[in-house]
Amino acid sequence: MSKLNETPQSVALVLGVTGIVGNSLACTLPLPNTPGAPWKVYGVARRTQPTWNAGHSLHYIQCDISDQNDAESKLSRLKDITHIFYVCWTSWPTEAQNCEVNGGMLRNVLRAVIPNAPNLCHVSLQTGAKHYVGPFELFGKTEAHDPPFTEDMQRLDVPNFYYTQEDILFDEVRKKEGLTWFINRPNMLFGFSPYSLMNVVGTLCVYAAICKHEGVPLWFPGTKAAWECYSTASDADLIAEQHIWGAVNPHAKNQAFNCSNGDVYKWKHLWKVLAERFGISEYGFVEGSHLRLSEIMKDKGAVWKVIVRENPLLHTKIEEVGHWWLLDAMFGMEPVLDSMNKAKEYGFFAFRNSKNSFMHWIDKTKASKIVP
Repeated sequence: MSKLNETPQSVALVLGVTGIVGNSLACTLPLPNTPGAPWKVYGVARRTQPTWNAGHSLHYIQCDISDQNDAESKLSRLKDITHIFYVCWTSWPTEAQNCEVNGGMLRNVLRAVIPNAPNLCHVSLQTGAKHYVGPFELFGKTEAHDPPFTEDMQRLDVPNFYYTQEDILFDEVRKKEGLTWFINRPNMLFGFSPYSLMNVVGTLCVYAAICKHEGVPLWFPGTKAAWECYSTASDADLIAEQHIWGAVNPHAKNQAFNCSNGDVYKWKHLWKVLAERFGISEYGFVEGSHLRLSEIMKDKGAVWKVIVRENPLLHTKIEEVGHWWLLDAMFGMEPVLDSMNKAKEYGFFAFRNSKNSFMHWIDKTKASKIVP
């Protein structure tokens, strides 16, 4: 692993370093064999650095990038940045608010860094598959693209903060000659971060831990289509690898790419893996059950406190680690598939086995003492 005082070839600014992909970038960038190495890494997040993120070789900066003054005062001083990796977002009740706040966050970062970092050469932005299906509030209410999704599909005629961020990225990058961009569009994320709003694996682990503690079956909280149809996922380490590939590969500059594992799976198969990892013998899908985790888990805060105390685990509140709304949205619709053809045509051949990825992140969540 590269040392903090080693003369860097590349200097990364990772926005959202405690998120799922940010945490993977923090692990991957300092490695000696990472393309563009040696990397110096600045990691930015709104909260103080958590213990589970503290082992990385990075310079941690606590900064609220939704505050223009905070972003300007703390980021404009980082004059050695060569690459920006923007992998964060914040959730608001409406998509109009998401567009305003998430767009403003990205704009604050770019306007603080671009004029003040003379060696800045590249900006990488992460969006996602909602580029093709629309925002959460319109799931099932608007006509999405017909999968498998390809990067040349036109934008949907609906509000989407991904579109807002892309437009801001294009406008700000034009202000500096030679500055390039890259857009990464992952699907359902498999990774690790107790702070992430999109933590599918972590939320499932909390659900399974509560079922185990209460001695009840691990029923699948979703539709039959979500249970039986093919799904795709995006491993967080794979996404980090694609961000870095896009940052150093001239052929990938100024392009948008899907990023998924390259295989398909069914939740009916991964559910068995989840049950086995938590020692639950009765599990599966109940026809016509229409289970919603936001309802099942709404009064489980006290149960979670007991689980944390008895095991003992890292102190967390259930609302911090159980994002039930996310799984209700994901499992309430037929899964969507994307295509990795463009990425492979441009030379990105990395992949993950989704079953192995799922097991890895369950084990990481357990090893980090988030769940028993």
